[in-house]
Amino acid sequence: MSEGEPKLYTNKPRKGQHKQLQGQQKSNGFSSPPAMGTHPTAPPPSPPPPKEPFVRRYKFLWPMLLVVNLAVGAYLFTRTKKKDTGEEEQAATPISKKDATAHVAETSVSSPPITNPVIKREPIPEDQQRELFKWILEEKRKVKPKDAEEKQRIDEEKALLKKLIRSKSIPSI
Repeated sequence: MSEGEPKLYTNKPRKGQHKQLQGQQKSNGFSSPPAMGTHPTAPPPSPPPPKEPFVRRYKFLWPMLLVVNLAVGAYLFTRTKKKDTGEEEQAATPISKKDATAHVAETSVSSPPITNPVIKREPIPEDQQRELFKWILEEKRKVKPKDAEEKQRIDEEKALLKKLIRSKSIPSI
């Protein structure tokens, strides 16, 4: 039998005895197992050195992980800042004072201010107005107020709508 193959015993040795047998086989070559009562003359082999913890085994990994993490954070931070500033620049186009005064002077001198003509529409019949007020009242009832002030304002609006619905004639706007 070779050293790597397991041995079959008639009496199974205990763990401690098994380790002693393995130690003897390594030191003596292919000798037969000792008797149960005898102790081996060779000292047992020293235990293997303790395994290093994960953190110490991969020391070089931690600084690299920290640098990569900081780089990703900086990238995300700068990317969101660029988006914010880009929107603000587009919204507010810079105009110098000279351009603004020249533009105001041209518009005031050249033509009168343009106003949109008021379109006259036919008045809405009272029954349609009542239906509209009823619908608005239903929607106001569905609203969930966030605080006491908003609840009070909604209650006042609902009271006004109820008053308009019950009235005989609706005032024209």
